[in-house]
Amino acid sequence: MTSPLSSPAFRRLFAAQICSLVGVGLLTVALSLAAYRIGGIAAGGKVLGLLLALKMVAYVLLAPLAETLLVNVSRKRAMVGLDLGRMLILLPMVFVTETWHVAGLAFVFFVLAAGFTPLFQSVIPDVLPEEETYTRALAWSRIAYTLEAVLSPVIAAAVLNLVTGEALFVAAALAFLGSVVALLMAKFPARGEAARKGPFLKRALRGMWIYGRTPRLRGLFLLNFALSLAMAWVLVNSVVYAGARLNDAERFYPILMAFYGVGAGLGAVFVPRLLIRYSERSAMLAGAFGFAAAGAAFALLPSPPLAFMAVAWIAFGAASSLVLTPGGLVITRSASQTDRAAVFAAQFSLSHAGWLVAYPLAGWLAGTVSLEPALLILSGLCALVAMMAMRVWPAHDPLERLHSHPELPDDHPHLRNVPASGPQHRHVHAFRIDEFHPIWARTAN
Repeated sequence: MTSPLSSPAFRRLFAAQICSLVGVGLLTVALSLAAYRIGGIAAGGKVLGLLLALKMVAYVLLAPLAETLLVNVSRKRAMVGLDLGRMLILLPMVFVTETWHVAGLAFVFFVLAAGFTPLFQSVIPDVLPEEETYTRALAWSRIAYTLEAVLSPVIAAAVLNLVTGEALFVAAALAFLGSVVALLMAKFPARGEAARKGPFLKRALRGMWIYGRTPRLRGLFLLNFALSLAMAWVLVNSVVYAGARLNDAERFYPILMAFYGVGAGLGAVFVPRLLIRYSERSAMLAGAFGFAAAGAAFALLPSPPLAFMAVAWIAFGAASSLVLTPGGLVITRSASQTDRAAVFAAQFSLSHAGWLVAYPLAGWLAGTVSLEPALLILSGLCALVAMMAMRVWPAHDPLERLHSHPELPDDHPHLRNVPASGPQHRHVHAFRIDEFHPIWARTAN
């Protein structure tokens, strides 16, 4: 199996991703401190909640629109421009003193991120067309996301020993500058076919249209949503659990999340090997049901020792990587090169819609029925949604499918590219939803 790091283009794109992730991590800490500085003890949480809500609104509603607006711009130029925009929008945040100042600037930042991330994700399979290499690249990407979540607070703490909290915005801007430099050095492959034509709204919703008509993509959404329901408990309530059950949130919360990061990293490392023997569907279902089982077992165990907590958080991390890592491969198999960016944008929007439900639900349940019952309920919901995904995404799901084109003339270019037989023009090829294939073919080869 070829390492993705042997590709100079991927190495530079991966460096850009790492710089971008560090910038986002530093921004998260900086926004938290700014919210506390502006709102104080009484309103700091409300200010931060407003900022996170604006983030989800931008991600859920604007990602498909941003992809469509940028479709005629070269991907390198678009990504460099979006990163420069994110860098520049961070600098005035140093001087914010009012809630509406920071809210407005943060919303613009999140809008730019909603355009950047799906576009970045759609470039990687073009840079690494070999499936096994791309699968390993997804694992590297997942490890980077995990390390960012664990290390960003550590980096921020180190920076805060030297500068004030406001200067974190400058540090984040410098990280994005590093991303811009790496992108400028990277060689981008051509987009392929010409951009789609038609009404703006139809083009903006194209990714959602493909998503809704492809069973494996509907299953992907359900499995991501299943994971978010249970994983939200870990992300929202680990700090509460450390304070309430271990009596020292500042000491034990970083330890629990470090164990989670170890599990997520190990899971991402082993996913490429698993996908050689098992399908993406099997790996993702194992992750969703594994997370639910680990959550239920932990919730039912009275007064677990710290060693068992370590095992549980490692299991949570490993299960999350099993679900999240193969997603890019599923999308790449389900969309043509021209449609990949639109489908990645749809995935970005839909997955954040799931988190928009899961985050407040996890916090509300923990406050209403206590921590362990909340985890048990969310684990049960995770398993229930995963069972729905099993029904939506068939176990036998080959890429190539036998189908007919009775509506096309004999000399149609599509039939010349893939020869058909009989009056119904039956043929077999890798099946993806598009203009010529608007309805999913039930007959597999």
